[in-house]
Amino acid sequence: MERNERKIRVGKVVSDKMDKTVVVAVEYKTQHKLYKKPIISTVKFKAHDENNECHVGDIVRIEETRPLSKQKHWRVVTIVEAAK
Repeated sequence: MERNERKIRVGKVVSDKMDKTVVVAVEYKTQHKLYKKPIISTVKFKAHDENNECHVGDIVRIEETRPLSKQKHWRVVTIVEAAK
């Protein structure tokens, strides 16, 4: 049986205070409908981090998964870039 294509996002870790959970902020760049000016909007996702490897400032790739808790529907796949 083949899995469906899962949503993947790349974002920055903004909080790692919870156990096995990180908050990842993903930025989207859209254009204003009337004025055509670029608008940056941010969406925050709670992602499962099994080994508590992520820290604030890391750039991570997250993938959609089954509901792990009330607000957790994503999991950390890889750390793209570690914070300095």
